[in-house]
Amino acid sequence: MNNQEILAQFGPREAMEYDVVVVGGGPGGLATAIRLKQLAAEKGAELSVVVLEKGSEPGAHILSGAVMDPKALTELIPNWKELGAPLNQPVTSDEVLFLSETGATKTPAFFVPECFHNEGNYVVSLGNVVRWLAQQAENLGVEIFPGFAAAEVLYNDNGSVKGVATGNLGVGKDGQPSDHFQLGMELHGKYTIFAEGARGHLGRQLMAQFKLTEGKDPQAYALGVKELWEIDPAKHKPGLVVHTAGWPMDSQTYGGGFMYHLEDNKVTLGLVVGLDYSNPWLSPFEEMQRWKTHPSIKAYLEGGKRISYGARAITAGGMVSLPKTVFPGGALIGCEAGYLNAARIKGSHAAIKTGMLAAEAAFDAVTAGRQHDELSAYPQAFAKSWLHAELNQSRNFKQWFKKGVYVGAFMTGIEQWLLPKLGIRNPPWTLRRKVADHATLKPAAECPQIVYPKPDNKITFDRLSSVFVSNTNHEEQQPAHLTLKDASVPVNINLATYAGPESRYCPAGVYEFVKNPDNSDRLQINAQNCVHCKTCDIKDPTQNIVWVTPEGGGGPNYSGM
Repeated sequence: MNNQEILAQFGPREAMEYDVVVVGGGPGGLATAIRLKQLAAEKGAELSVVVLEKGSEPGAHILSGAVMDPKALTELIPNWKELGAPLNQPVTSDEVLFLSETGATKTPAFFVPECFHNEGNYVVSLGNVVRWLAQQAENLGVEIFPGFAAAEVLYNDNGSVKGVATGNLGVGKDGQPSDHFQLGMELHGKYTIFAEGARGHLGRQLMAQFKLTEGKDPQAYALGVKELWEIDPAKHKPGLVVHTAGWPMDSQTYGGGFMYHLEDNKVTLGLVVGLDYSNPWLSPFEEMQRWKTHPSIKAYLEGGKRISYGARAITAGGMVSLPKTVFPGGALIGCEAGYLNAARIKGSHAAIKTGMLAAEAAFDAVTAGRQHDELSAYPQAFAKSWLHAELNQSRNFKQWFKKGVYVGAFMTGIEQWLLPKLGIRNPPWTLRRKVADHATLKPAAECPQIVYPKPDNKITFDRLSSVFVSNTNHEEQQPAHLTLKDASVPVNINLATYAGPESRYCPAGVYEFVKNPDNSDRLQINAQNCVHCKTCDIKDPTQNIVWVTPEGGGGPNYSGM
């Protein structure tokens, strides 16, 4: 049964009314909710705010490096230190390394571009920061519904956004309601703020519905593959921040590594690979495992223990790819829109800031008696903000690195080191981007095959053991949330032309080509493994894979990430 048939039989859905509905309980969504309630308290106004979070709890699906710039958090909650925000480890030193296969060249501190300076920032578990933000939001009276996935955008008769509906529970693999079936519910808002993170399921629909990307460059994405380790205390350097470029990426593939030393002998480390790579044999997961074997990285890990794993796509297009962020009845904030600063490898401060700006626009609109119109004050305020200035300065970063790591490093030095020293904050040129990430793969026959070494289960690991430590789980009887527009495409096109790239770009082993009894091939989708990174939705060369929301509460349950 499709959703319309289910509604016809079991409907109508229960509806709840709010002033503002927020979709996504990450740093941006929670900042939106907190700022709305702060303003209501300051002005003596009554304002109802709800946050929907598809993870089992706030923070369960949050994955980031993360070095956090506290600037926006300080604007939102000036006394965050006194309130116990888990920003415990200040950055103590920065290293920028260019790697060859066995060697490393450290960039002299004087020549490190401004964007890689982290004085005043903190090495954090963003998941823990989000859990703390959720407590602050609830203390202010925000309703948070964890384990409820927003599955559908609802529209008014005039085409404006009315709110969202959560997914149905208890639908079997055959699409039929089971004995445990529960109909989803509707949440209506005068305004709905979408904060789903990069490549949000509903955000993607809204961009198409309202043509929000017209006149903009295609969004650029990267996949971050991350691990959390507990290492030998003798090797631990609290607050050390290391970024690497070069090996194992070839000179034409965008990517880089990071290793951040947290408190308590823990390090967070990983590799970011641009999803505009061209060789279909490449596996970002395997490249990350290979990166850990470099002497500069391996030395820290030997004798240590991996305790968690995760992966997530990030937006990297910056200002030239930023869509229109408002439409009748709602707005896009944070990584849903693409506010991450790829040059700084930071997005949480941008998510918090844009959440605050959207909240201020929504509060003024609601208290003025408006609803379901465009919150034009939000993009206007962004255009005057410090975040706009920051992103504008970095707008060419990804485009330069697409020209090669050496060109990228040189021009980043020009734009982020030399020009500021000359008093020029804004580069006088803009590079454009015309090709979407899914259109960059070359046929497998035209590319060198990459053979990756087998894992040693000490420093390097396979996908399945990695997914295990991500605590990923889904209700097994639900329909697969990784859907195909045309079931014949994976074998007839992806496997035939590109050697089945979905079996390599997925960092969780979801996609697997197997043999039928007649020796023909078929694509097997192991949806249970999915860590909700969204890479398949982005990189599939035919755009045949569509990621839709599974039942709420499913997916990873990240701890300490």
